[in-house]
Amino acid sequence: MFATDILKVIYAPHKAFKDIIQNPKYFGPILIVILFIAASMGSTYAAISKTYIEKTLPDGKLLDEWTENKAFWTSNANVAESYDSINGSYYGNKSIAFSITNNTEVLAQLKDIGPVNCSGPEAYSKLSFRIKWTSPETPPANASIQLLSTDSSDFSYNLTEALSNFTYNVWNNLTLPLISDGWPNSGSAASWDNITGLKLDFAWADSSNITLLVDGVFFRGNFKSLLESAATAFLVNYAFLAFTQILLVWVILTGLIYLMGRGLGGSVLWKPVLIVIGFALVTMVIQSLVNMVAYLGSPTVHYPLELIGGVKGESDIAFNAILEQTWLVSQIMRFTQIAVYVWTIALCSLAVRFLTAFGWAKSFLIGTAAYLITLLAGSFLLGF
Repeated sequence: MFATDILKVIYAPHKAFKDIIQNPKYFGPILIVILFIAASMGSTYAAISKTYIEKTLPDGKLLDEWTENKAFWTSNANVAESYDSINGSYYGNKSIAFSITNNTEVLAQLKDIGPVNCSGPEAYSKLSFRIKWTSPETPPANASIQLLSTDSSDFSYNLTEALSNFTYNVWNNLTLPLISDGWPNSGSAASWDNITGLKLDFAWADSSNITLLVDGVFFRGNFKSLLESAATAFLVNYAFLAFTQILLVWVILTGLIYLMGRGLGGSVLWKPVLIVIGFALVTMVIQSLVNMVAYLGSPTVHYPLELIGGVKGESDIAFNAILEQTWLVSQIMRFTQIAVYVWTIALCSLAVRFLTAFGWAKSFLIGTAAYLITLLAGSFLLGF
């Protein structure tokens, strides 16, 4: 019977509200609350199943810890922690500075970081780091990176060509694909699933005072679904948020319509108002179901380090790329939201009409004002 009343509110609200006012029962609105929570959890499940976050090593819990602490490094140069660093939420506030006088070369080794697995579908597929030299002004004549593996074997990559296009006294970003032709190994024992450290070698043509800074060293390229990493937490949190949201809307909207109806001379009782408005919130269930379908049909979205790293410019580009990718889903949800607002106002106005016997103009005024104030209150209290 209550399911029939809910369906009737959708296709014949004038008949449904007459019946509900004559025999108001709490079971229908309670069922709508349950359906809204279930639909919201379904929408959340669909959304997080399509959301992948790039995992890094270090994982960001201690920021880019390898370039926050000079104890990780050895070098032929003097090693120091510098506050000249990348400005980003994922990158801490330090870099590692290597300084040497009257020399042509800086050798730096990041030690004891492994084993890092860079082989297989669940492994890291990229290496990123930032470099900056403040002296001399010319770029290195030769540069390379080695990834250390087993039994003194390693993989090496020539950085000379990449650095020739980089700028003096500016942080330059290097992102290298792993397991590619650019990484010859020095012995058969070298294994991509057992990387234990890295070496950097920068050489200049002429002897000079050299200052080289390194920041933001990350193994990356491993994307994990939110469904895999935090599904339970997300679903529990959103179930509680959904319950709080619909309960708040229900109580505030009911209270406003009751007070406005009484204040304008209508003879209204609390229980019928509460029950009818509870039924009117079936629109929130419909909206959550539409959102769920939209998410299920959406493309898989990958959130890269550039977005979560918070570096100005990089994060904007990554964010705009995601906005472009999810444009259709956003538009569907946007127009659904507008339609639900209009629909709910219409149902509230119709409910006021039957509850108070006011004219259509006054009923519409009360229904619109009550719902808009409810939205403002919800936005202030919960941000929805």
